[in-house]
Amino acid sequence: MIDRPYQFDFYDGGGLDMAFLSAVEVDPQGSVNISKFAGRVVGIGGLVNISQNAKKMVFGGTLTAGGLKVGAGDGKLTILSEGKHRKFVPQLEQTSYNGPYARERGQTTVFVTERAVFRTSDGGLELIEVAPGIDLERDVLGQMGFRPKISEDLKTMDHRIFRNGRIGVGDGFASSARAVHPRLEALASQSSAT
Repeated sequence: MIDRPYQFDFYDGGGLDMAFLSAVEVDPQGSVNISKFAGRVVGIGGLVNISQNAKKMVFGGTLTAGGLKVGAGDGKLTILSEGKHRKFVPQLEQTSYNGPYARERGQTTVFVTERAVFRTSDGGLELIEVAPGIDLERDVLGQMGFRPKISEDLKTMDHRIFRNGRIGVGDGFASSARAVHPRLEALASQSSAT
């Protein structure tokens, strides 16, 4: 635990390797608005302190807003009801995070939504992953106010995210760790015996 002023010194001094924040609007260059929308100013909070000096930024949220309903199961995502408002727009109402400036400084920026993942590149926003079960044109590109660059190596998001039950991400880690560190095998055996 540290006092708030020291915490902001840590942010401002580049202490964060990675930061996760949300986005209300995103433009073609990877700039973000979180501070003014629908004509109301809600403020920027600590976004500038956190985002400007982190080595990597991840912005999360949905592709659309206002009534969006999704379903997941059998390893696929389904859009049950599309949102009324596009969040990926040609022009921001206000700029809270400057994508071109971040790229100029060498900062990596990624945008993760429920159905697609984007990153910033020299050409602006680039689509790099799409959820299984999603129609690229209808469910992603058709719900954006601009057309992003599409990666030549466009991937499908991990289907395990969209199924019921355990994802099982840790299963591979445990077996790899045991192979690297035989002592962990002995500890795992002891803990399962108790």
